[in-house]
Amino acid sequence: FSAPNESAIVTRHSGLFQTKNQCSTDNFSKKTSGKKSTTTESIELPTWQDAQWTERGRTEVVMNNLNPQFQKTFLLPYDADSPNVGQDLSSHDFLGRFECVLAQIVSYSTLKAHLGKHGEIGAQWRNKDKNTKTGSITIRAEEDEKMEKIQFDVCGESLDKKDFFGKSDPYLNFKRKFDDGSTHLVHRTEVKQKTLDPRWATVQINTQTLCGKEGDRGEEPRGEAKFSRDDLIGTAQTTLNELLRGGPGGDAVEILLTNEKKKAKKGDKYKSSGTLKIWNSRIVVEPTFLDFISGGTQLDFAVAVDFTASNGAPKNSSSLHYMAADRPNQYELALRSVLSICQHYNSSKTFEAFGFGAKLPYQSSVSAIFPLDLQRGTSQVIGINGVMSAYRHSLQNVQLYGPTNFAPIIDTVAQKAQNMMHDSARYQILLIITDGIICDMHATIRSIINASGLPLSIIIIGVGNEDFEKMHELDSDDSLLQQDSRIAQRDIVQFVTIREFLNNGRGLYLDPDVIQENLAREVLYEVPGQLTGYMKQRGFEPRPVDTPWQRDSPPPEYDPIFDGIGTKRQAPPLGFQNQNPVTQEIPNASAPPIQLCREFKTKNGSGRSAKQLADRIGRYRERIHELPDVDNVTKVKMMFAVKAPVDGEFLELMQKSAEVEVDERNRILKYRSFDGRVLLAIEDRYIEENKEFIKLLREESKTANSPINLSA
Repeated sequence: FSAPNESAIVTRHSGLFQTKNQCSTDNFSKKTSGKKSTTTESIELPTWQDAQWTERGRTEVVMNNLNPQFQKTFLLPYDADSPNVGQDLSSHDFLGRFECVLAQIVSYSTLKAHLGKHGEIGAQWRNKDKNTKTGSITIRAEEDEKMEKIQFDVCGESLDKKDFFGKSDPYLNFKRKFDDGSTHLVHRTEVKQKTLDPRWATVQINTQTLCGKEGDRGEEPRGEAKFSRDDLIGTAQTTLNELLRGGPGGDAVEILLTNEKKKAKKGDKYKSSGTLKIWNSRIVVEPTFLDFISGGTQLDFAVAVDFTASNGAPKNSSSLHYMAADRPNQYELALRSVLSICQHYNSSKTFEAFGFGAKLPYQSSVSAIFPLDLQRGTSQVIGINGVMSAYRHSLQNVQLYGPTNFAPIIDTVAQKAQNMMHDSARYQILLIITDGIICDMHATIRSIINASGLPLSIIIIGVGNEDFEKMHELDSDDSLLQQDSRIAQRDIVQFVTIREFLNNGRGLYLDPDVIQENLAREVLYEVPGQLTGYMKQRGFEPRPVDTPWQRDSPPPEYDPIFDGIGTKRQAPPLGFQNQNPVTQEIPNASAPPIQLCREFKTKNGSGRSAKQLADRIGRYRERIHELPDVDNVTKVKMMFAVKAPVDGEFLELMQKSAEVEVDERNRILKYRSFDGRVLLAIEDRYIEENKEFIKLLREESKTANSPINLSA
């Protein structure tokens, strides 16, 4: 809680079911001389396996009120084991603090607690407790089941006059009434200036937020008087069913407003304080993100990587592009974390990949944007490992330069998104990874505003230790992005710094797999809401599940095994003879890395899943030939097992001692040593000296150079 115009912070946690949380506070102490405090609320959850805090949403600001009710609700996926503690808000005027686990909130229909002072976490309210100077917080939570809203038009007639020198400035508060008689604000209309017969904009309220599984709640129209006073005009109590009687084509529902103080003063002469009329009432069901995905909506993904000189020379260990033998760099972490999730929403398994801010081979000028796959000269890249390979190859062949300009990238991807506007079949996501402050902020803001009406979301991940303060201007969570007189149609940008996810708050670096999981959860959090918001703005509905949009098929060369989603018939561990043919889901040369790692996990007692081990092998598979203290035959076995493309020089070395067949991507199809001791063949997955490979992996996992180093 804070006295200035600050807001709530809410984070997301994967879990069992979702809860909606409503909050109110009582008896805040004054923090401003001669005035009541201006309050907002913080609700926070940590990311998985660490105590880092990330913003999930903010309440509205409640001006000059020591007993604020926040109308915004927070949808939090529930995990019974998730801890929930506070965040440092020392830059604001501290009012109070309460820490708890989400399970506590879920366990009570209404949770009330004392707010703690500095250094205190607060305490749950007990019977007969009285308010302390710091005040209290009341939280109500319920499982979110309904996605429906009630929509209606509403106007007032002959409302009481509240301004001495003119007419009232009325607005409506809609409040939910609970079993204990208390009420909570769930919706407030806009203020209509100087009128006793206002007509407000069409109202939409979630039905569960409004009345839960019951049906009653009250509503209070209030006049917004001068000098910041909210003078009550009148109240009325109704039900959801009564509101729905004012449906399309029917008569308006009329509800008399009553002001109890005025009624007691005038007695029998009092009739009412005005009338509310409600019409065009109906239930509308808001389509969810999954509704659109189930209907065949595809997410197209583009990535753009910063190749400016400020990253540092790639061969220098301090460079953000440095390729260490035992750990992915921050660019690799960012790419894999997002693409590993995104791939599941794109059936073509094809991404667009760009670089920016570098000089390409044989060119003297800087390329503001260039295709990441320099070998094929195209931005179309197949699969996650295709993106990673293109990134590594570009890094070895371009000259890092500058400046850091985003506008050319955004304009390029926005042009593609422009072609998606005619239906709900596709939605574009752009991921930009950068190490510093952009040099074309004005042009970038212009490009974002231009693209804000398109089916496009932009995710920006900052790597390194630069000050990214200005970058937060692009992530306009509080108010829509504005430049001169132009305002964005919607918020389409999410900005995150990766350094927040690299350690556990105690100076210890987390495992790359944990970092990727945390980072993906954060950067993709806003995408579902941005997609559904765009579809609603355009009036698009999801296609029926039985007649979805046609989904693209991946190209023949796509390898599902190394993007972590391949399926195949169970196979024995690598190295055991099996005469069954390779199944159709495994194209070209392949061996069962998941099965191999499952065997390795069992033999070595690793705490990692087999998939995590296989993912780690996949990340380093193109550098197997560089492993020190490993003989060439073993390197060949490893390359065959993980379908690694063979380095040209190493292939020549192999051919001096063996008959070698490779596919179009230099992956081993067949290897037969001239002495006949070693045979690797795709036809039967037969490998002589079968158990030596597992033994090698177990031994090599103890070294920093191992592709599955468990200590990394």
